[in-house]
Amino acid sequence: MKKQYISNPMRKVIIIGATGSLAEYVIQDLKGLENIELTLFVRNRNKLSKYLSDYCTVVEGNALNYTDIKKAVQGQDIVYINLEGDLETMSQNIVKAMQEEGVKRVIAISSVGIYDTPLKSVLQPYRKLADIIENSGLDYTVLRPDWFTNTNEISYSLTRKGEPETGSAISRKSIADFVAKLINYPHLYVNENLGISRP
Repeated sequence: MKKQYISNPMRKVIIIGATGSLAEYVIQDLKGLENIELTLFVRNRNKLSKYLSDYCTVVEGNALNYTDIKKAVQGQDIVYINLEGDLETMSQNIVKAMQEEGVKRVIAISSVGIYDTPLKSVLQPYRKLADIIENSGLDYTVLRPDWFTNTNEISYSLTRKGEPETGSAISRKSIADFVAKLINYPHLYVNENLGISRP
């Protein structure tokens, strides 16, 4: 009997906040994967270089606008959130849209230090994002990276929620490598809230 090889199914992935400095690295890594159909959600497509947007679907919209988000997540398999600003409103919009459209897998970038007491005001939106994603009923992974660097290296360690956050500033390249792994193997680290830093 002939062996049948089942190839990896095509996965539709949307990056919300695709013009961010970290997203650029994630896009490059995802383009190296097979069977990924990539959509980039941006406020202004002119801020995306042709190099990044090539072979991607580009959707213009605002994450503060629920209708924009609902249209964008329709038909997607994985949502990757890479935003700053009013993260409470944006993450509520994304979660609601995903629930309504039956999209289950979400990966969200928060920040180191969101469980410190007292909580720094600059980190409050990132804490809100993490809380909303954790309580969404979706298959989530929340990442809490240390401060970003542009170092050309891939080196990272993970800590789980409740464990002391260790390590130091981490390269964007390292975070992108881990995000690409989560997208390539979506069953990894489901319903986990992870600190990620340079060991």
